Amino acid sequence: MNRIWDLLRLTPSPQSTDYVENKKQFHLFSLLTEQRHPRTWNLSSTIQAHSEAGLRMLLSVDEDVTRKLRELASKPATLEGAADEIAKAILAGRRIYVYGCGATGRLAKQMESNFWRPFWTRVKRHDAWERLKTRLPQDIEEHLIGEMTGADRALVSSLEGFEDLQLIGRLQLKDRGITRGDVVICVTEGGETSSVIGTILGALDQYGPLTPTAIEEARRRLYFVYNNPDDLLRPFERSARVLDSPAITRINLATGPQAITGSTRLQATTSETYVVGAVIEEALARVLGRYLTVSDMRELGFLSPPGLARRLGEFEEIKAAVDSALPAIARFTDLETRTYRNGRFSTYFAKEALITVFIDNTERSPTFRLFPLDQAQDPVRKCWLQVWTEASDLEEAWRRFLGRRFRGLESSIYRKPFEDEVDDPYLRDAALRSLANAGNDQERLYDFSFSTANVERRGPQRGDLGVAVFDGLEFTELGEPDSAFRRFVDLHHERNANVALLLVTEKDRPTSVELADQDHRPGDVLVHVAVGGEEDPLGLRRQIALKMLLNAHSTGIMAALGRVIGNTMTNVSPSNLKLIGRATFLIQSHVNDVISRQERTAERGRVPAVTFTEVNAVLYDAIDYVREQKMGQTAEVALSIIRILEALRRREFVTWDEARSILDSGGLAAYLEKAVGSEQ
Repeated sequence: MNRIWDLLRLTPSPQSTDYVENKKQFHLFSLLTEQRHPRTWNLSSTIQAHSEAGLRMLLSVDEDVTRKLRELASKPATLEGAADEIAKAILAGRRIYVYGCGATGRLAKQMESNFWRPFWTRVKRHDAWERLKTRLPQDIEEHLIGEMTGADRALVSSLEGFEDLQLIGRLQLKDRGITRGDVVICVTEGGETSSVIGTILGALDQYGPLTPTAIEEARRRLYFVYNNPDDLLRPFERSARVLDSPAITRINLATGPQAITGSTRLQATTSETYVVGAVIEEALARVLGRYLTVSDMRELGFLSPPGLARRLGEFEEIKAAVDSALPAIARFTDLETRTYRNGRFSTYFAKEALITVFIDNTERSPTFRLFPLDQAQDPVRKCWLQVWTEASDLEEAWRRFLGRRFRGLESSIYRKPFEDEVDDPYLRDAALRSLANAGNDQERLYDFSFSTANVERRGPQRGDLGVAVFDGLEFTELGEPDSAFRRFVDLHHERNANVALLLVTEKDRPTSVELADQDHRPGDVLVHVAVGGEEDPLGLRRQIALKMLLNAHSTGIMAALGRVIGNTMTNVSPSNLKLIGRATFLIQSHVNDVISRQERTAERGRVPAVTFTEVNAVLYDAIDYVREQKMGQTAEVALSIIRILEALRRREFVTWDEARSILDSGGLAAYLEKAVGSEQ
């Protein structure tokens, strides 16, 4: 035994021993995306003192994305080739398959349900369709498939065990009918996600022996998009297989550390969403430009000649538009923060912006260890927030959300391969458990409808917050007495709940500032972002602006509430092998930082730093404790930090219950400040 284990009377579990000794390929804390960004080092203390200053700090990191896109615009050959191949696939009736996991999986769903399907619905209602319908597939809206690890159920929350399996990526590729000749775009923030790597390698296998001809054909159609430098990824065998393949085209979007350490839902996913969306938009411009007049193209939103470099360059204007709304965003962040401090709840309502809103809301749970979205039949609200859209029931809400029926994983396709081909017993058991919660029946568990039943069951109460999010010209619906937006705002006012209005419109279009001002009551907030750029046929620019706004806003709330220390995710949920490594590293870093500071202030003698092995054993014990106690929003990382430091301080045994009492009484930030005599 060693000193930490002796003090805590702890024997490492078999799972911890296995993780330390046999799962080194998932110890990812060396990656650039896992490092601390120097611009946000003191985020938590800054935003608690002045929310606008903290939000400015967060948004400043998006300048890293601007620089990367400027670099890509100067050398766009790879992306131009991708746009050409997508255009060829559209004309040939082939499929475009965008696949990701977690945040990038939601990106993939957005490509299909937020951009592709609504665009083609609009085209089919336009006179231009008469000139297109003999040249394009009649079911063109079905030809881009956005898929994520675990299918549609994983939109709500991750399914344990799936992300760590290359096998599931291969199985989903086959299940969705993707074959040789289709364009496959696999997106992973870190560049190491097993399920995404399994997908791209499965697609590559379809090209058979890699003759020069097969390599060239595959290279034009298989794309791997990621956000870490190649040299940091090559030590990981699964990543090296992709990076070293001449038959896979790599699109490296590495921008640097994230604004919150390891939170790749931020800059990494922003850059990936914008680049993949811009490439698809460029492909559409090239296809439609063959057959339509300039007037038709303008009416469909294409105001300029095709040009990918120009599209990439417009990101800078989007960022500037978000930055200009910073004072209003800060008021919004303060309002929602007060809502949760007072023990109240929020409800977001959106239509065209639904997916972007939903993604930000659901990603708060694993990032900051919140209760996941409530299920339809839960008797009381536990999750701090919920998302509604215009629909009469849950089936209609899902259809409005996805643009199609809910699509889960069919157990008969996946169960036997999991049982027979997954050698690791921990991963096999986790995958089989998750499979039971990934089927089509999962649709019935979640109701996002602004319906009478939902209002009665979990409608707003005094002190709650209603957030109405408008995309483009939707704000005009506020002037319609029977519109869903009007009813949503009125419902919250009638029940003495606060209201925030978020508008993302195109620049130089009429705004709803005057209209919205009529609805202001004390405590309400209006945020208006006017996005520049000459065109936005897919709504990509508006949705990216909204994403950046909401990401900074929701991160700011959690930092203000103490769920971020400095710029580290001390409330991360260790739900897969990558996050277990991240959680272990966070505990180790914070404990050792306190030890070193105490030494420098001569408060105690030499205390050896804690090791990854020691800390991982404590983390696995914390995971068991939190699960057994059904502790919900209490984070294993914070508990582990406090228990280790208390044991070292007292030089005696400390229970989990004692650590929990300390955490509940003052929070981790206060404890760390006391431990070192100054703010962490």
